[in-house]
Amino acid sequence: MRLSREQRALNRDQGMSDWTTTVGRLNEVVSTPEEFDQAVSQALPVLLDRATSYTKRFLRETGQWSEDIAHEKFVLRWGAEYLERFLMCGRSEVPCRPLFLLDSMVAKEHSRPEPFCYHPDLLTPLGRFLDGIVARAAISRDALIALYHHCYGFGQGAVIAVTGLNGSESQRIYKNFRRWRDSGWQRAMDEGGMTEAELNELSSQQERHPQRFNSESERLIRFAQAHYRKSEPGHYPCLSCPQWEEMFTQGYGYDYRIWHFALCLDCMQTAWALGSKGTPAVDKPRVELRVRP
Repeated sequence: MRLSREQRALNRDQGMSDWTTTVGRLNEVVSTPEEFDQAVSQALPVLLDRATSYTKRFLRETGQWSEDIAHEKFVLRWGAEYLERFLMCGRSEVPCRPLFLLDSMVAKEHSRPEPFCYHPDLLTPLGRFLDGIVARAAISRDALIALYHHCYGFGQGAVIAVTGLNGSESQRIYKNFRRWRDSGWQRAMDEGGMTEAELNELSSQQERHPQRFNSESERLIRFAQAHYRKSEPGHYPCLSCPQWEEMFTQGYGYDYRIWHFALCLDCMQTAWALGSKGTPAVDKPRVELRVRP
C-alpha cells in the first residue's frame, strides 16, 4: 500500500513537471507558422484548460457564475470555442508567444459588448428559439432527444431506428419524449424568453413559406450544433463512415450516437443507413423544423 501511494505521488509530480514544461514552451517566442503548429499541437489540453479557466474567472468577476452543470458546460464549450479560433488565427500572428496570444485573444473576446454571442443571427426570434432548445440539450437528455423532433421531425420510432438503439435504451426514448411534452418544452421556452406571439409567428412563417423557413432553420441549426457540440469533448469528434459502421456492427457507443447525431446533421446523414439497418423505415434526415412539441 505504501508503494502504491508513493507511485501515485511520483506520477502526480511527473504530471506537474510535464505541465510546467509545456507552459514554459508556450511562453517562448515562435517565429514561423511551422514552429507555432509544433508548439500548440503538443499542448492542446493546457491551452483548453487555460481558456476555460479564464472564462470561468470572467463569469465569477462579473457575477454571472453559479456552481452547477449548466455553467460548467458553458465554460467548457467557450474554452473550446476560443481555442478553435486561436488555432485558426495564430499562424498569421507570428512571431508571437502562443500563451500570451491566447490570453490576449480571450481578453479581447470578453471585452466585447456581447462576449458570448457566437452568431448575431441567433438573436432573432428563430435564432433564439433554436439556441434555447439546443442550449437546453447540452444539460438535459430529454431536450437532447427532443432535438430529433424539433430539428428533423422525428418521432420516437425514427430516433430509435436512426441511432440503432435496442432494449432498455430504446424504451428510454419514449419517456424522454413524454417528459419533454409535459414540461420540458415550456421550461426551455421560458428560459429563452420566447413569447406566445413569437412562437405563433414562427409557426405562421413555416406554414406560409415552408421551404424558405426550413432553409433558414438549417443554416442556423448548423451554427448552434457546431457550438454546443463542444459541451461534450468526449462525444465531439466526427467519425468516418467505417468508424460509424464498426460502432453499429459491434453494438457500442450508444451515448456517443445519441449525443453526436442530435448535434451533427452531416454525421447523422452519413450513418443514417447504418442506424436504420438499410431499411426504408426512416427517410434520409433533413431539417424539418417543428416549433411545438
